[in-house]
Amino acid sequence: MSRYFIYLAYNGTRYCGWQNQPNGISVQQCLEEVLSKVLCRNISIVGAGRTDAGVHARMMVAHFNIPEVIENTALLVGKLNNMLSKDIAVYKIIPVAEDAHARFGALSRTYEYMLSDKKNPFSYEYVCRMPLQQMDFKVMNEACAVLFNYSDFTSFSKLHTDVKTNNCRISEAGWRKDGDTWVFTIKADRFLRNMVRAIVGTLFDVGRNKITIGDFREIIEAKDRCRAGMSVPPEGLALTDIEYPNDIFLDF
Repeated sequence: MSRYFIYLAYNGTRYCGWQNQPNGISVQQCLEEVLSKVLCRNISIVGAGRTDAGVHARMMVAHFNIPEVIENTALLVGKLNNMLSKDIAVYKIIPVAEDAHARFGALSRTYEYMLSDKKNPFSYEYVCRMPLQQMDFKVMNEACAVLFNYSDFTSFSKLHTDVKTNNCRISEAGWRKDGDTWVFTIKADRFLRNMVRAIVGTLFDVGRNKITIGDFREIIEAKDRCRAGMSVPPEGLALTDIEYPNDIFLDF
């Protein structure tokens, strides 16, 4: 059995998220249907994460198995892109070790949240728009530094999930200005459901002086989702990078 990683991107606006759902169209469902049709067999894929409804991915990785070797992966990429909708694009398909796992084998994942107070008809699906006059991004970045001191992020996790631990190692977190847009970048070995949107919402409270950095620290230590801020809108969020160990990739 041969295993392949498939690298893709998608605009998540019209999807119920990455993962298959009984009451909506998912990115996973669309990709599985097209892969199965092109490869003439039922194909199941496993994604590196579970982006929520309306969340985008500039890079998602998934793996799938097939009994035979795919001789021309570039040709397969072209066929998939011709059949997939315009808001899903496959970049490449790479052979990997048979035990390589898109989700559990990832070393890190990176997300970005984009924020602006400017109306832009060309970016409204990707940037959260709200007033920023009272937002102090300097103090928000000071609060970001607090995240590195903790590993249990229960306070930023969606309730009643099926994970065994709420521990994550955050290695990067901060805001930067890019033209009219503020971009929050966060990198960790793993993320909990709704974690990034809850962190951003709580940072908004810091930036508007509704809570102090000390309060932000206490919210994390409380391990209580009810203590944290709102979950920000999904359209500003995108999965942007996933890292894997080099030795899982096969050279054919």
